[in-house]
Amino acid sequence: MVTQEQRKRQLAREKFLRQQQRRTAARRKARMRNSVIASVLGVILVGSVALYTTGVMKGDGDDKADASTSAQPTPSAVADPCKKAESGKVKTATWKKEPSLTIDKSAKYTMKLATTCGDIDIALKTAAAPHTVNSFNFLAAKGYFDHTKCHRLTTNGIYVLQCGDPTGSGSGGPGYTIPDENLKDKSLKGDTYPAGTVAMANQFNSSTGEGKNTGGSQFFLVYQDSPLPANYTPFGTVSESGMTVLKKIAAAGESTGAGDGAPNATVVINKATVTKS
Repeated sequence: MVTQEQRKRQLAREKFLRQQQRRTAARRKARMRNSVIASVLGVILVGSVALYTTGVMKGDGDDKADASTSAQPTPSAVADPCKKAESGKVKTATWKKEPSLTIDKSAKYTMKLATTCGDIDIALKTAAAPHTVNSFNFLAAKGYFDHTKCHRLTTNGIYVLQCGDPTGSGSGGPGYTIPDENLKDKSLKGDTYPAGTVAMANQFNSSTGEGKNTGGSQFFLVYQDSPLPANYTPFGTVSESGMTVLKKIAAAGESTGAGDGAPNATVVINKATVTKS
């Protein structure tokens, strides 16, 4: 027969085990969340010897990203809302150093992404991010983005479409890097990148502070407010019509069903142009 004292000890042990199980589950959830966010924004630039893994943003546990998942539609269950891509080859050129600063920092510039899903017009923040805008002006003039796929869509925790990699693998880049800029933009309140933001992907590791100034050509377009620290150069704002296109792409979901993968929609940039106005 179990005594009252033995019963108390048994209940205490059971309570302790439940606490341990909850802590283990919480740690597992945090690791999953950080892996999703890191895989979205990570980029290994061409010529870099540093390998970028899903642990790069391990220290971003304070980003408030909710890792709770709901299954996304499988590719076979979703009709592709986009048109067939125009014929043409992806450029493979790279450059050893950042292009000379030739843009007029006092002028207004816009970028147009003519995609298979519709046009995405972007007002560029020239004065606040001159190196970034200058780089996009240079690359667009070279046809660097033409015929490239937007290779990643995230629908869980953060809400972004990532583009700008000619290889379509998440590891491509122009061969040079550009400095971080405009990280104190007034729009980035409460560690949130608001819907409509266009920002640079990079290799920044918030837990070590390494990887600053590692932007290349990959960028992400935010289609819904996303909890992220101000580590990624915000250099443009999507127009209202462009947001309609982004939401159409997002509604089609991504390929893995886990919230981070290739878009089910075939998103190809037929032509990218930067125009001074």
